[in-house]
Amino acid sequence: MSRLGFTGRLSTWSARHRWLVVGVWLAAVVAISTAGATAGGAYTTDITFTNKPESQTARDLIQGFRGSDPLFEQVIVRSDTLTVDDPAFQAFVTDLLAELRSHPEAVVADQSFSYYETGLEDLVSADRRITLVPTLLNADVDTAPTALKVLEDAIHAREGSGFEVVHGGFASFNEDFNRAAEEDLGAEFRALPIALLVLILVFGAVMAALLPMGIAFTAIGAAFGLLQLFNNVWQMSAFVPNVTLMIGLAVGIDYALFVVARFREQRRIGHELIESIGIAGDTASRAVFFSGGTVVIALMGMFIVPTSIFQGFAVGASIVVVLAVLGSLTLLPALLALLGDNVNRLSLPFVKKGGLDDDTGFWAGAARFVMRYPLVMALLSSAFLIALAVPYFSINLGASGASALPEGYNSRRAFELLDREFLAGRAQPAEVVVQAADVSVPAVQAALDGFVAALTADPDYTVLNGIVTSPDQTLAVVSVAVPGDTTSDRAIDAVKRIRGEFVPAAFGMADAKVYVGGPTAGNSDFFDLVGTYTPYVFAFVLGFSFILLTMIFRSLVVPVKSIIMNLLSVGAAYGVIVAIFQWGWGADLLGFQTVDAIEAWLPLFMFTILFGLSMDYHIFLLSRIRERFDETADNAGSVAFGLRNTANIITGAAAIMVAVFGGFALGDFVVFQQIGVGLAVSVFLDATIVRTILVPATMRLLGDVNWYMPSWLKWLPDLRVEREPQSALDAELAAGK
Repeated sequence: MSRLGFTGRLSTWSARHRWLVVGVWLAAVVAISTAGATAGGAYTTDITFTNKPESQTARDLIQGFRGSDPLFEQVIVRSDTLTVDDPAFQAFVTDLLAELRSHPEAVVADQSFSYYETGLEDLVSADRRITLVPTLLNADVDTAPTALKVLEDAIHAREGSGFEVVHGGFASFNEDFNRAAEEDLGAEFRALPIALLVLILVFGAVMAALLPMGIAFTAIGAAFGLLQLFNNVWQMSAFVPNVTLMIGLAVGIDYALFVVARFREQRRIGHELIESIGIAGDTASRAVFFSGGTVVIALMGMFIVPTSIFQGFAVGASIVVVLAVLGSLTLLPALLALLGDNVNRLSLPFVKKGGLDDDTGFWAGAARFVMRYPLVMALLSSAFLIALAVPYFSINLGASGASALPEGYNSRRAFELLDREFLAGRAQPAEVVVQAADVSVPAVQAALDGFVAALTADPDYTVLNGIVTSPDQTLAVVSVAVPGDTTSDRAIDAVKRIRGEFVPAAFGMADAKVYVGGPTAGNSDFFDLVGTYTPYVFAFVLGFSFILLTMIFRSLVVPVKSIIMNLLSVGAAYGVIVAIFQWGWGADLLGFQTVDAIEAWLPLFMFTILFGLSMDYHIFLLSRIRERFDETADNAGSVAFGLRNTANIITGAAAIMVAVFGGFALGDFVVFQQIGVGLAVSVFLDATIVRTILVPATMRLLGDVNWYMPSWLKWLPDLRVEREPQSALDAELAAGK
């Protein structure tokens, strides 16, 4: 085993020091998980920017004199039989408001009011059966859950009174999104029995199937602890734990699957225990190392986008991928050394255990058929993927607002009432910030008054709370309710009108700077930012993938083909998402929620995730083809060999990913439904249409050209994956390979 590379030597060392490795991993996971749980820290639905768009500047200025964003909750009181003019209605609202004001630790009393105190008709619906009670929480984002608990206790104490009471605002919206994400986090474990069943069928043994599950959960446990520690100093999106769990289950199980399969293969040949672990480490683990590196590189592309949600996804997914790779390279060899041939315990007699070069099974026949008609198969499969991608060209990008929450959530009901009877933007208004040396001077005051008058005259806007100035008179803030959800086209267009029409008209001659902020403005800036940075992320991921694949396969043609095929499968997944969730095709049948817009961050997120994950199958398949080609110089024979000798394992790995991602889609939150469907469809297409048809067909068509590498690039490092020790090759050849 003198020719073992780095991963082979590391696997061998871990096997020989098995108890030390297992002990270190156990202690590290317990310590990290305990530290993370102790650190605490709630996740957020808020999106922050690092490149200072207009909405972020407005937010920073507001926080500069208020200390934090004001958290107003719109308490909505509704009756089916009474109007606000009835004494019983007035008594109920007055009593409720008095109860809220009696908790100064949760509510700012003099900033909480009702129609009965102010006489403001815009607090009453047109049919006079609904009224609003604007309530300012005495809290910031971190302490808001405690303040909301006081508000909700007061509301629940009045259940059965004949009034419907709900509340909506940024704080409750954030809380409900966190709760929905946590509930779906548990739902995602529903895919585990399917994943375990697939593993048992692939290995034919229960014990062997449990090892990949153990590696995945070890990586996820440590990753969750690290995320909690990071979140304590840099607050991340509430979606990050869900994405981390999904990616951790998928890659953790898959990476370990490939290593365990190669280990058992070597034991069947007749190698000693430690030698088998070393060979598996030098081949399958090496492939895992490069596949994991490809995934992490693709994920790093999200760091280019200067916003917290993408950077949080990159951090969470990268951490769990790195841990899954480390577990496959160290912990898994140690466990294999401890188990030895007991890894085959609880075997299933009906599962076929074929030889290393079985030329009689389904996959052997499939390979022969595809390569008999390579041009036809390549054209048909490409046309099918392109047809699936067509709906993508009508995609409408947006974001999830309260309307995307599952039925029964408080924020969703509040949004529906506000949108129907008032302006939904009352719950999360636009904040117009005017900055000047002195906002009290006549010119600036005149501009402010004209601005407020123009907005008041437009039925699409409602000015809330008048003009609020900072103590030093350098800032003035106007809160404006806009129509629709903060993510809707109506709301976005309304904010753009403020920026493009009302502000220039009112402040064109005033010596002041004006910034429009608030949740809707933030969403608008976010959508613009995603569109701006998407080409840079694509260029980064594609460029680095091309370079890495060129060094792995010593070819210029194979990387180009791999990139094109990956783009086809990703495009097809995009098209399916649009067809189901935006067009509604089959949504009711499948139990999914239709939406007006697909999450703006989803295509970019899916691209980086899928491009990394789909490279796994290409690396495992093409590395086996390249290995055989180096031995025989027979391109067609090498393609057939590679396909039939990796088909069962790769199909099993893909089935596990589809099960995991499908479990993600079973949740109630439409955001996760979109992610789960998109990822599952792409992996399924990549492991079936792309790997079983497109790859062998194009390999056959291009022949030896597949391995073209100009002499002036031979200086590039040789990173090819399959590095069989000579003793292993001799043994396998002697066994009839």
